[in-house]
Amino acid sequence: MWGGVIFLTNNKNAHPLFEWIRGRCKAELYSGRIQLDQIREKKPDLIISYNYKYIISDEVIEFMKGSIINLHISFLPWNRGSNPNLWSFIDDTPKGVTIHKISSGLDKGPVLYQQECVFEEGKETFESSYQKLNDAIVKLFKKNWADIRNGTYPLKAQAGKGSYHNQKDLEALKQKCPFQWSDNIEDYRKRYASVL
Repeated sequence: MWGGVIFLTNNKNAHPLFEWIRGRCKAELYSGRIQLDQIREKKPDLIISYNYKYIISDEVIEFMKGSIINLHISFLPWNRGSNPNLWSFIDDTPKGVTIHKISSGLDKGPVLYQQECVFEEGKETFESSYQKLNDAIVKLFKKNWADIRNGTYPLKAQAGKGSYHNQKDLEALKQKCPFQWSDNIEDYRKRYASVL
């Protein structure tokens, strides 16, 4: 039995965290769509998803019996789905990071750890705020690594309806009010308000 951690990502910004984990336990990096036969063969103790573009199948979730967590750069239940950082500013919803269990509903699993983040929109771009949220979630993960690894973390249900956005929402936003990730957030929000 292999055990260890399978780390799922499609973004190079997650690789330093993977290397940090690999320095502490057996770990393998996956960027493709994870399949049940791979999980049955490896029998990981834990699966960690961070900037992973695929939806994990119910079969894999059931096989892992709750031992799959996701790192999401929003203050869930707000901004489930894609581009959560951007939508937190567009919709003026709470900003932050969440480590949660994966369930069959997208970004709806119970929360292990959360942290709210505050930004001065006049001094931030979408890109800089994205980086700050990623730094915050990595720090939160490392701080709680021992409990995450041992499965001794607290759990709480997500409260409230929250919000959800997908890639089509992003395309519609670009049509209505084009943006660059390097745009100042405050300036962009003024432009966006003017086209509503």
